Amino acid sequence: MKNKANVVIIGGGVVGCSIAYNLAKKGVKDVVVLEKSYLSSGATGRCGAGVRQQWGTKQNCLLASESMHIFEHFEDVLQIKRYIELKQKGYLLLAYSDKELEQFKKNIEVQHSLNIPSILLTPKEAKEIVPDLNIEKLVGAAYCAKDGHANPFQVTLGYAEAAQRLGVEINKFTEVKDIKIKNDTVLGVQTNKGFIECKNVVVAAGGWTQNIAKMAGIELPVYSERHEILVTESVKNILDPMLMSFSYNIYCQQEPNGSFIMGYGPDNEPSTYNMESSWEFLETMSKKATWLLPPLKNIRIIRQWAGLYNISPDRQPIVSKINQVEGLYVACGFSGHGFMLAPAVGILMADILTGDKLTYDVILDLERFNRGEIIEEPSVV
Repeated sequence: MKNKANVVIIGGGVVGCSIAYNLAKKGVKDVVVLEKSYLSSGATGRCGAGVRQQWGTKQNCLLASESMHIFEHFEDVLQIKRYIELKQKGYLLLAYSDKELEQFKKNIEVQHSLNIPSILLTPKEAKEIVPDLNIEKLVGAAYCAKDGHANPFQVTLGYAEAAQRLGVEINKFTEVKDIKIKNDTVLGVQTNKGFIECKNVVVAAGGWTQNIAKMAGIELPVYSERHEILVTESVKNILDPMLMSFSYNIYCQQEPNGSFIMGYGPDNEPSTYNMESSWEFLETMSKKATWLLPPLKNIRIIRQWAGLYNISPDRQPIVSKINQVEGLYVACGFSGHGFMLAPAVGILMADILTGDKLTYDVILDLERFNRGEIIEEPSVV
């Protein structure tokens, strides 16, 4: 491990590796990534793997659309051989009230301004896409055929491989113990393997970002919350798109191998770092899923797991320098959509750190909360 670097990135998930690659691509030398376990061991490896462009705020739509373009051309963009298992069979978003349908209409107007090919559907049209869908109580739906899912492990490994090819050093099983600050300026990072002197630190550690920021005396307005997922046995294909309901806080998709992966957003989950699986989740998820897709009642559950959402006040990412500490930056608060935004976020953070003009016209800096420039994202499970 190097004992001196220009930039130290804390977090070896998809966001950290994307940032590392994009910094190196810009010609930034001596970039080091620190991961306390293996790559993708945190939120990245525990996510639902969905990639969608159907959001309610223009900047999330923009970042998702730009990221989708990179997913579609991943090997060409990164100049590597890495199959990321991108499956574009769409996202079908379900509305169960007139209010929700009106929000979908507003969302689609925003999406169309960015050439995202989303459409509004009647319940009958939704059932034509998913014949086994229970359309009881369904008012309407939104659909984008270009949405889908990809393999988060392969995407992360692709970014890591491309970054290393450009000179980035990646240190696994290297835990950060402290960030050394003097006169409000970054001096370096203390790890379990030694000290690294550096001018810049980027914290992209998912649900643990706020804890690491505290090492530098910074309180971030984010919190972490457990979300759970289950996987079923493999069966014949009955579902092409990802199904998602914001009112029922549920998503469900069928993988290329025939298994179903599904999860839901808890209503009263405390802010915690608990990543244990629960029996309550299995019971509730099973009831929600079999109501939504009745054929699922005959399918066996294989396994389940939990991970952390890192949630910001407006459910939009914080991709920002920290004004109080020279050389400190954070990428956090993704609220469950870090994987699908990671390609664009890596570009954005590289712009911020190098002082270049931002590639994307977005307001994701930390100070937006003090300025009152908050537009809450309505489309989060």
